[in-house]
Order: sequence, then structure tokens, then C-alpha cells
Amino acid sequence: MTLSVDLNADMGESFGPWVMGNDAALLEVVSSANVACGMHAGDWDTMGPTMSLAAKNNVGIGAHPGFPDLQGFGRNRMTMPLDSLANLVRYQLGAAQAIARSVGAKVRHLKLHGALANMASEDKDMALACYRAALDVDPDLIIMVLAGTQQNAAVEELQCRAACEIFADRAYNDDATLVDRSQPGAVIHDPDRAGQRMLEMVKAGAIITESGKHIPTRIDTICLHGDTPTAVKIAQSVRGNLEANGIKIGQFAGHPFTAD
Repeated sequence: MTLSVDLNADMGESFGPWVMGNDAALLEVVSSANVACGMHAGDWDTMGPTMSLAAKNNVGIGAHPGFPDLQGFGRNRMTMPLDSLANLVRYQLGAAQAIARSVGAKVRHLKLHGALANMASEDKDMALACYRAALDVDPDLIIMVLAGTQQNAAVEELQCRAACEIFADRAYNDDATLVDRSQPGAVIHDPDRAGQRMLEMVKAGAIITESGKHIPTRIDTICLHGDTPTAVKIAQSVRGNLEANGIKIGQFAGHPFTAD
């Protein structure tokens, strides 16, 4: 059977006159785009053009909600009541849906950003609050989760449409969480290394941690961050390595997650 995997990138992170990343170039490589919703990055003038260009490139559009933390780019951990957190997710998803409709597009998935995602990967109740809130707005939404974590456990319990994600440019701990960005080697900048490690993980059907541990997992999509200097080269390397080895690139279907 031919292996197939989606490539996703976080984008739409510019704000006013300040430009982050090269979204146009990434949209020629990826098959899904996670668009910032104005809390950790992005704004109403950035979301529309980003979604419009994604649609023109036949790239699937996702909402990418984060903590209200523009100065910290959503990477500062925050403590919020779960009810308020649920409303924060609904608020950002609603904005993404409205902007997408205005440009003739549709939001098909949701992926949590930054510290919000990291905390939800450790705390199942937090993940459930976020995902239930999103599914209240759109029951058919595909939830993109960090494979092997409590996010994964949450969508298994909810039996919603889901896509399991691994990261091309981030190192892994032995519990499948991401190495903290403050640690040396947490972010991978070498395109050749990123491309080779993604090929190894997809072929193995497992996350390979910094210690060499293999954590078997379903792999539906690979994340290529758009905010690093080598982002486009990493995206091209990952896609090139996969396709050269017979692995097809295409949007995830969003099948419900099971442990089988």
C-alpha cells in the first residue's frame, strides 16, 4: 500500500506592517495551512489574503487558536478557567470561519498553537475543553493533535474526526511531548536533517525521540513551522525526501482516532 501524508504549516502570523515568514512560498509546498486567528499573531487584514491564497493553491485551511499573547507569540503559559478557555477557542474559530467564508473558502480543521498546544498535550481535561468547544461550533471539524500525547487521548475519547501530527523541526521527549524551546537542539534548522528524520519517522510509523526511543503512532500530517529562517527550505526538503521515496503528499481525511 502506498504511504500518504499531509504537510501542514503555521502561517498568517504577520501583524499590521510587521511581516512574519514567507507564506506564499510555503503554500506552494504544503497541503494544509494553520492560520493564526489574531490572539498570538495575525490580524483581520492578514487572515483573509492568507486564506484566499491557500484556497487558490488547493491547500486545506485550519484555524490556529492560541493564548492572547501577541508579545510572547503565544508561547507564554497561561492559567485560565476551562470555561473561559473554551470561549477563547470558540471566539477564534468563529473569526476564522467568518474570514474564510468572505473569501469563498472554508475552515476544515483546527490546531492549537504554542503554549496552549503544549499544555493541552500534557493535560487531557484541557484538551477536551478546547476540542469540545470547537466541535460545538462545527461538529464536522477535523481536530489536529500532537500524536502520542494527551491531545491524542482526548480525540480518542471524543471519537471526532482527527489528524495526528508530528513535527519536522522540533525535537521530542520520551513522552512524545516537544523539547522546550529554551533547551539546546529543541528547534531543528538544518533542512537535510529535517527531511531525513521525517522520512525515517513516516516509514517507521513512529515518533523517534532524542534518546532514540520509537513511539508507534498514526502519522497523518507533518508540521513545518513558518516562522524560522529556513522554513521554506525545510518544507522543500521534507517534501522532496518523502516523494523521492514513494510517499504521496495530500490532505488528511480526518478519520476518527482509535488505539487499534
